[in-house]
Amino acid sequence: MDAPRSPRRTVRFLIALAAILSALPLGYFLFLHEPPAAPPPPAPVVPEVPRPPEQAPVARSSLKLEEIHGTVEVRRGNGEWHAVRPGEALHPSDAVRTLEGSYAVLVNGETVEVRMEAGTEVSIEALTDTLSRLMLANGMTTTRVKPGARQTFEVRAAGSDAVARTEGGRFTMSNNGKGTVAVGTQEGEVAFIGQGKVVIVRAGQQSIIRPGRGPSDPTPIPTSLLLKVNWPARPTLTRRQMVVSGQTEPGSHVDIEGQIIPTDDQGRFSKTLPLQEGSNTVRIHALSVGGLRQELKRDLNVDTTPPKQVIVDPGMWNDPRPDGQ
Repeated sequence: MDAPRSPRRTVRFLIALAAILSALPLGYFLFLHEPPAAPPPPAPVVPEVPRPPEQAPVARSSLKLEEIHGTVEVRRGNGEWHAVRPGEALHPSDAVRTLEGSYAVLVNGETVEVRMEAGTEVSIEALTDTLSRLMLANGMTTTRVKPGARQTFEVRAAGSDAVARTEGGRFTMSNNGKGTVAVGTQEGEVAFIGQGKVVIVRAGQQSIIRPGRGPSDPTPIPTSLLLKVNWPARPTLTRRQMVVSGQTEPGSHVDIEGQIIPTDDQGRFSKTLPLQEGSNTVRIHALSVGGLRQELKRDLNVDTTPPKQVIVDPGMWNDPRPDGQ
């Protein structure tokens, strides 16, 4: 039989067994245990893109006929021309025209006022709270734009690339419909554009665009308006019509007895004017983009009565005296 173990050996054995048992978890962790998978990296923070503010619909501005004198007509879109009354509203694609001896005033509240002279036609291209644009087909307009109203006003010229633009002031623009466009500024300043050239026409200045050319350099508005007329050499005419011709400043508005006569790029004009039997007073009126006016008149008499026939007494050929006496 084996001898009984001594207590000392028993204590050693128990201590060793305890050490082995305590080392097992550490060994498992170091050699057998698989470390947990690394956590996925955090998702990148994508900055939130602010949504663009919803654009409100473009505000429409109003334009109406405030004052009418004579016959003024409007055309809606591609419709027919018809007479209008004061207070009627105008919209983009509408057109307005003043007949001979007439005028009209268009307004946009207290911001814009446009006066159309006789024989003028404009069409509305744009009307918003920040931009108003008209097309001047022919004739003459005077526009006033209230400064500081944050309103850009443009007038384009039909038959040309000419544009007049202002954000405040008063200016007159004319278009003969054949490429001659003139601008005169009474208040503020106007950008006058054509053929890629831009000039600034300030108060008291005027500029002109001729066919195929850019605007001329601004010049001071003259103190008087040139108006020459080729009157008949004799005050009595034997026909019931006459050719009235003459010359004025290019871009001016010429009115002969209520009839609007277009001028060419040199300011020349010509018109066959009907007359009545007897006394006639012919008046010719010119208006420049600088606001200058000039009028000439002439009293003429028309007498188309044929000359009286000369009655010859047949007896005057019967001389009772003998031949040779």
